[in-house]
Amino acid sequence: MKKKSGQLPALGVDLGATKVETALVDGSGRLMTSVRHFTHAEKGPAAVVEGIAESVKICLATAGCRAACLGIGVAAEVEGGTGNVIAAANMKWRDVPLKKMLEKATGMPVFVTNDVRAAAWAEWKFGAGRGVDDLACAFVGTGLGGGIITRGRLLEGYGNAAAEVGHITIVAGGRRCTCGGRGCLEAYAGGWAIAQRAQEAVKAHKQAGRRLTALAGGIQKITAATVAQAYLAGDPLAGRLVKSTARYLAAGMTGIIHMLNPQVFILGGGVIEGLPQYIGMVEPLLRSRALEASLRGLRISRASLGNKAGVIGAAGMAGERMAGTGN
Repeated sequence: MKKKSGQLPALGVDLGATKVETALVDGSGRLMTSVRHFTHAEKGPAAVVEGIAESVKICLATAGCRAACLGIGVAAEVEGGTGNVIAAANMKWRDVPLKKMLEKATGMPVFVTNDVRAAAWAEWKFGAGRGVDDLACAFVGTGLGGGIITRGRLLEGYGNAAAEVGHITIVAGGRRCTCGGRGCLEAYAGGWAIAQRAQEAVKAHKQAGRRLTALAGGIQKITAATVAQAYLAGDPLAGRLVKSTARYLAAGMTGIIHMLNPQVFILGGGVIEGLPQYIGMVEPLLRSRALEASLRGLRISRASLGNKAGVIGAAGMAGERMAGTGN
């Protein structure tokens, strides 16, 4: 028996600088089928859209069904309503009418959102934040982004730019961030920043940094993953870097908790997945700093949907907007 249009699954796309994942997602957040391919952002937006459209065809053919709509989460500043990408630094995009381009290429309604906001929505509906109406999420990957749910509504802000938690200032006049500012949380705890701080530490203390250098194959090749690997092997310099990163994360999270008073704070992203021990380090620091009223009932949780949160959230948000039940 054919499904009614309202029961059709939605397509979700997680568009990053290097990889694109496209998936068909049902109403319970289950992936029915998925396709991953390289982004090739250097070829321009039209080529990226063409690749997504081809992946959509493959997903639908594999599942043998239609989709109600398509949602896409992109690492970018997105204009609310129009679905235009204002700026996507990692792909060197500016003023790209992504919604219109994808609707033309796929022939279906398209909803565009920030990739980390989509992941936060998925954790709220289907993951570690399920059943909670007030939560905050921070995803620590190459960069650091987040999402906020307050009183059961996704916080978007006046200009659709809410929850840029990575760009909260934690050190006045501090390290330069990719956003152009100084002292941002991301400039200390984002994956690129951990790598940068580690490389600087090894250059200043070459003897102490021998293990990091050997693991990476050179100082300039040291990454956040190298730091995690060396930490797990008991390397003292890596230990200091990890502990300082936990302190920076705790500082940023304390500010967010004081502002929003969430019931659950979810930590996820590649850096956390690579070294879950960060959560155990951050929590006691946070609880020693935050106001007592803000800590009552607070739970710190690890994200549970892994790298599938982006496609699940993008699809789910699109489905809700099409049905008129989203916020």
